[in-house]
Amino acid sequence: MSDIVTKKLMLFFPRYDSEKPIIYHLVKDYNLEVKVYRAKVTPEEEGHLVLDVTGTEEAIQRGMEFVGTLNVTINLTGKGVTRDAERCAHCGHCVVHCPTGALYIGNAATREVVYKEADCIECLACIRVCPYAACASAF
Repeated sequence: MSDIVTKKLMLFFPRYDSEKPIIYHLVKDYNLEVKVYRAKVTPEEEGHLVLDVTGTEEAIQRGMEFVGTLNVTINLTGKGVTRDAERCAHCGHCVVHCPTGALYIGNAATREVVYKEADCIECLACIRVCPYAACASAF
């Protein structure tokens, strides 16, 4: 039996290809479980999807090959939210708004804010509340 894995994908749609039922095909044709974190897919505009896909490595690879045939760019870096450590004043305001604990106080003595990207679900709460604009969206 193949191991089940989860991969974070960011899909970027060109203006003219944003109406294709990609998630439907990933679920139905490639037997993948899809969790959408963020989406902006509208007719006549560029679009994006940030999602986790869960399945076997082979099924994920086949699903990504399918997506590639649709003129959709796949970004595997997982960086939809970035944090600029130089701008961060370590005020901690973002920490209380982060629902997953991706932003947390790493050291109680220094009050340093740490960003654990793997735990980020890209809710964008940190971007809305940061007074120093240390958190930003890749989109």
